[in-house]
Amino acid sequence: MAGTTGSGSDIAAQTRDALRRIEAALGQAGARLADVVRTRIYVTDISRWREVGDVHAEVFGGIRPAATMVEVSALIAPGLLVEIEADAYVGA
Repeated sequence: MAGTTGSGSDIAAQTRDALRRIEAALGQAGARLADVVRTRIYVTDISRWREVGDVHAEVFGGIRPAATMVEVSALIAPGLLVEIEADAYVGA
């Protein structure tokens, strides 16, 4: 899934919204969160990593996709604090 941003005024809210959008897109493709094998998380302030990680863990629960988080200087629109990409595998 391409980079997905979320709405909200803080990084936790944006993370939660982005992951819910990913979950919805997965559903449209016949997949689910359990099919996600990797996430890439881009944040504008790496010092907030724990907030993002906590929401990621809350949404994925017992599912543990490989995850990478990196800090970027900015995202495409002012006010965006996090962007998330997800790779999912659905067996044939």
